[in-house]
Amino acid sequence: MNYYLGVDGGGSKTLAVVADETGRILGRGISGCGNHQLGAAFAEKSITQAVDEAYAQAGLGKENITYATFGLAGADREADFRILRPIIGAMGLKKYRIVCDTVIAMRAGTRQTDGVVLICGSGTNGYGVNVAGEEVQIGGFGYEFGDFGGGGELAVEVFRTVIRSWEGREQPTTLTSLTLKALTFETVEEMYHRFLDDGRRAPHTLAKLLFQAAPGDEVARKILEKQGLELGKVASAVIHKLGMGNDSFDVVLAGSVLTRGEGDYVVRYIESQVTTAAPKCRLRILALEPVAGAILLAMDENGVKPDFTVYDQLHQALAVKERNVKWALD
Repeated sequence: MNYYLGVDGGGSKTLAVVADETGRILGRGISGCGNHQLGAAFAEKSITQAVDEAYAQAGLGKENITYATFGLAGADREADFRILRPIIGAMGLKKYRIVCDTVIAMRAGTRQTDGVVLICGSGTNGYGVNVAGEEVQIGGFGYEFGDFGGGGELAVEVFRTVIRSWEGREQPTTLTSLTLKALTFETVEEMYHRFLDDGRRAPHTLAKLLFQAAPGDEVARKILEKQGLELGKVASAVIHKLGMGNDSFDVVLAGSVLTRGEGDYVVRYIESQVTTAAPKCRLRILALEPVAGAILLAMDENGVKPDFTVYDQLHQALAVKERNVKWALD
């Protein structure tokens, strides 16, 4: 029997699972931040703790693991891998691979080894791999490095739009009343001065107000449209760089901004661009926890092609809960 270890290390939590060759989850462990950019020592502790907990629950040890995949936030550049290789290497596994968590999100969302993923959560990111195994990542480093959007920047867009509307530089918008209520202010003027005086920043939670306002508010819809167009540009660039224009593959959509299920205010603009770049591609909302992708990648690397049983087992154990999923795997 082959056993596989998958790890999803993010900024807020680290999830590790051990699965057998049928995809049955035998053990899982959860701990804190696994992003080395937020503290390498703490990330190492979190990853080790989650893995040890998964081993214990499965009744297995590192010597039983055929292959392991670590999908870690912040694993983007060689400078990151120089930090991560010693951390993961010290765990004593025979065979393993370290990838960005974007990569495992892509594999979790498709039943193919090739495809594209767009992440739009707190920030944005894009990644793709073609049938030849060539990979490209675009984005993930913020506005200064070419990105637009994600929860943090969309919250700023909401806040500044309310200010601009108050000043007369933007048309009236229902974002004003929603923002004042969310931040417990009576007037925009009061909010304006309080934020300046206290050096406060727009909280990420303001981003969700765009979806509340969008049905009847053109200003909110325009912001979401811009988000969709920018993400569509990311996916199209990945497709062109990898020569995937004539291929049939999934474009996996992940992150809270894309998976809210509150209206097609972003996705339609992504779809219009990616289907032009690659007419045979399909859009999929991520329906499994990304750690499922780590298990699937481990199987891929071990030369095993997962069958329907594997996907069914992973779906039973790792389906994303409480999400209005618009698309699901066939």
